[in-house]
Amino acid sequence: MAAPARQKRPVRFHGLTAAALVLACTLLLWLGVSRKLNGWHLLACWLVAVNAIAFGYYGYDKRRARAGASRVPELVLHGLTAAGGALGSYAAMNFFRHKTVKGKFRILFWCIVALQVTLAAWVVKMTWWG
Repeated sequence: MAAPARQKRPVRFHGLTAAALVLACTLLLWLGVSRKLNGWHLLACWLVAVNAIAFGYYGYDKRRARAGASRVPELVLHGLTAAGGALGSYAAMNFFRHKTVKGKFRILFWCIVALQVTLAAWVVKMTWWG
């Protein structure tokens, strides 16, 4: 019974750490670049931050994999992708050559990307041609 509790700890730790990093980077970007309480400015800062953190987390996981140390749970990597970090995740997968062979991981990754592209197309349609 102890094994499931141990498995949840890395997800919680890395998930909260990634979320805190994304929020901190978003705030720093917003303070440094915009300072306008505008949804589009906040969204742009969020997307830059989440993509940068996703890229960094893939690199961190690759380094941990090479060292044979404990890894970042795939749920956290997919969560960063789903939070808007698809470009950073894709760039990191190619740059670090990480998670490019694992079939189930890639299938879920591309499903998330397809859902995001569909959502973005719907937002564009509703915004400009609504």
